[in-house]
Amino acid sequence: MVIGLDIGTSGVKGVAVTSAGRVAARAEEGYALSVPRPGWAEQEPERWWEATAGVLERLCGEVGRPVGIGLSGQMHGLVALDGRGRPLRPAILWNDQRASAECEEIEATFGAAELVRLTGNRALAGFTAPKLLWMRRHEPDLYARIAAVLLPKDYVRLRLCGEYAHDVSDASGTLLFDVAARTWSAPVADGLEIPLEWFAPALESGAVAGHTADGIPVVAGAGDQAAGAVGVGVLAPGVASVVLGTSGVVFAPLASYRPDPAGTSHTFCHAVADTWHGMGVMLSAAGSLQWLAAILAPGADIGALVAEAARWEPGVEGLTFLPYLAGERTPHADPHARGVFAGLSLRHDRGALVRAVMEGVCAGLRDCLDLMRSSGATIDAGVLSGGGARSDLWAEIAAGMLELPLTRTDAADGAAFGAALLAGVSAGFWRDLTEATAAAVRPRDTIEPVAADVPRYRELQRRFRALYPAISAVSPESANPAVPAP
Repeated sequence: MVIGLDIGTSGVKGVAVTSAGRVAARAEEGYALSVPRPGWAEQEPERWWEATAGVLERLCGEVGRPVGIGLSGQMHGLVALDGRGRPLRPAILWNDQRASAECEEIEATFGAAELVRLTGNRALAGFTAPKLLWMRRHEPDLYARIAAVLLPKDYVRLRLCGEYAHDVSDASGTLLFDVAARTWSAPVADGLEIPLEWFAPALESGAVAGHTADGIPVVAGAGDQAAGAVGVGVLAPGVASVVLGTSGVVFAPLASYRPDPAGTSHTFCHAVADTWHGMGVMLSAAGSLQWLAAILAPGADIGALVAEAARWEPGVEGLTFLPYLAGERTPHADPHARGVFAGLSLRHDRGALVRAVMEGVCAGLRDCLDLMRSSGATIDAGVLSGGGARSDLWAEIAAGMLELPLTRTDAADGAAFGAALLAGVSAGFWRDLTEATAAAVRPRDTIEPVAADVPRYRELQRRFRALYPAISAVSPESANPAVPAP
């Protein structure tokens, strides 16, 4: 067996996978998210480790000692450590928006075009470097005590192995990484006066980064989206990973390193050695539906609400939802963007609101898809995953909005499964990830776009793209009122 672990925002998921690519056991332990102020998101790193230890204990109790462990996890989180490897403060997470002023400072230092040339990306509040500048400005005493900086899954590795290490896919989201060269960027670190000595080497995802106390090898692993793409078999150009999780993602492998010149999408290293991917990220996807359900029907079954939504035709008679409940990243790098229902009428009921949310999320994914293509990605089909993918209605809406056939696989825990496949290749189960995914990734069904619905979804997309500039015009805090639609 090998074990894959995903250190997520709501909990740790673990899977034990056999050399035949079958999941033999699963385990999960949750933890809380702290929101000490509006727009902030934090977690105690020690909770990650406690949950990981619990998941490992349960899995090993079922399947015995594994021959390898792979790690995945939420990206971008700032874990600042003292000289003894102890966290100096709660981790500042990927969806934390406090560092918008620091993003402006970074782009003023380098210029947006030069920053994209150096790192492949624009400055976003969710990335790690702006959070370090925020900490230097607002918590100088703690900042002065930093001896090392890790990302969430890498803190778990430290506790598991006693080793400081990063992998190239996760490091790509720090804004301190030369994504083209797959190494830390001295020019960016020097320009921001951030010591590169704080950062451990960034390894390829399949490399062994350390061993547990009893000798089990632990591979470097990958950020959750790269590991999730491995877990659903998205390794090469042509097929995108489409994720309907708490956040929404369109992840497209690239034929070569090719960043988006405008920086409206991300360009990161893939978990497949010496390859890259483009990625568009929405901050509130399935999370938007969870928010609506908690308001409209606390404690109700989401499936019942979705059944009400299914009674409405595509386009919901002009009702449109912007899913920018926590700001947005793609295509509008705007931490101050906010959600909107537009086009409400007396005919609209609870089901209409639910369908509008589902369609609005998919319209945001279409924005991401079009940006990926404009940056040179080839996308002819998609693999749909995440909690929202379990809904047949949402899968049908996504296929119609994206105008792509979308396949669902049996991998319920995609990132953890992908981490296990990385460990399996290292352990010699398979020669490479292509062989691993051929053996282990099992398609379940494919949803084709309904041709009659496509014109209505195109009209919805037109309304959707017109809303953000209109709302920004009356929102003085909005950072990017002039950002064009894809």
